[in-house]
Amino acid sequence: MAGEGGAERSRRARDADPGRHRTERSGSSAHARLNGAEHRSAPFERSFRALGSLAFANARVSAAAADLDTGETLLAIDETVALPTADVGRLLLLVEVAAQLGAGRIAPLDQVAREAGRDAGGGVDDPRAGGLWSSLLLPSLGVIDAATLVGAVRDPVATNGLIRLVGFDAIRARGESLGLRRTALLDYTRATRGPDDAPQSSVGSTAELQQLFGDLVAGRCVDRGASNRVLGWLSAGSDLSLVASAFGLDPVAHRASDHGLQLVNITGVDRGVRSEAGALRGSHRGVSYAVTVEFDDADLETRLGVLDVFRTVGLDLLERVS
Repeated sequence: MAGEGGAERSRRARDADPGRHRTERSGSSAHARLNGAEHRSAPFERSFRALGSLAFANARVSAAAADLDTGETLLAIDETVALPTADVGRLLLLVEVAAQLGAGRIAPLDQVAREAGRDAGGGVDDPRAGGLWSSLLLPSLGVIDAATLVGAVRDPVATNGLIRLVGFDAIRARGESLGLRRTALLDYTRATRGPDDAPQSSVGSTAELQQLFGDLVAGRCVDRGASNRVLGWLSAGSDLSLVASAFGLDPVAHRASDHGLQLVNITGVDRGVRSEAGALRGSHRGVSYAVTVEFDDADLETRLGVLDVFRTVGLDLLERVS
């Protein structure tokens, strides 16, 4: 991912230019607040400009959004490119867990152990990786509880335990059956990555992640039962620091509709990587979306600038559904 030449950077910058990408056109323009003044602008123009500014600064950006009801493309910037997505790959794990529960291959109260397997390698289930379970006394959890921790706080210990339960082969096969060609969970969550480990825990294209959320909401991901299980786990998600920071929701209590908004999302955070995929339903419309940025995380100012761009995309999504 790193070390690309100047020509490639220039190509990405050109590709991120608002005039080179698809956007929704409607009879009435949306109002957007730019530079402290009111301007009339095309839908998602703020998002194009904000993401384009990151691309010009040599970040790699990818974004996709579509209407949940019509499938209309609303935002598309390098949406087919596979980028590191950090914890977002756990979505594929949750889909496989839900599918195996529905098929009876595992049971809700089957126990998931917190200890790393001998073949897991280093850095697995290390408290430095974060989460909640590493701070709890329980040596094991039921499948449903472990999946809830993954959906709510991206818990790395619960993630690794569920991976050991269902297996990478099953997760990979499930992704292929869903038509995912550029999105995959590659490795356990690790506090540190050595030379023998995968360089990233997951990769994905925003086009595939956005479509996967559309399928979940429509009940097409495996089947209605599996889709609803995954949505239930994700509805407890507490990370609203990226796109969802624009929605004004309570991070730990937003399962019910709040001011007409309902959100399910999953986020990925690693050094130099921020990614979010989700679905937002408002009083008038709904959208599925995914945004990934890979950047040089050299200083806090750069990181905060990336977070501002995610929020800008969220504001455009909010405007669309409200």
